[in-house]
Amino acid sequence: MKAITANRLIDGEVVFWKSGQWVDRFGDAQLFDDHHAADVEAAVATGKSQPTVVVDVYPIDLVQSAGRWAPLSYRERIRALGPTNEPTHGKQVEGGDVVEALRHASGAARSTGRVDLIRRK
Repeated sequence: MKAITANRLIDGEVVFWKSGQWVDRFGDAQLFDDHHAADVEAAVATGKSQPTVVVDVYPIDLVQSAGRWAPLSYRERIRALGPTNEPTHGKQVEGGDVVEALRHASGAARSTGRVDLIRRK
């Protein structure tokens, strides 16, 4: 599965693609099946055609965690949670199942190769 992400120009906030518009929360993002690459390419192209709204539009790979989808890359999980990883700031303040899935997802850190993440108890 994949999702499309970008940074909103007005405030730098991370946003996600959903049916032709940008939404603030990863949990609201439109998910694309890996077998529909043309749909992903079309969504990226549409997002890039809005240069006054967002910058750096690209797809991210997802992994299933606790029955929910979360970004595969640790970096993307941090981006999806908001500007900091402090639970009292950004999108984490709102909490919920999506935030918990993002916090505890295990996957691969692409910048350092494929490694298993250590879960905190």
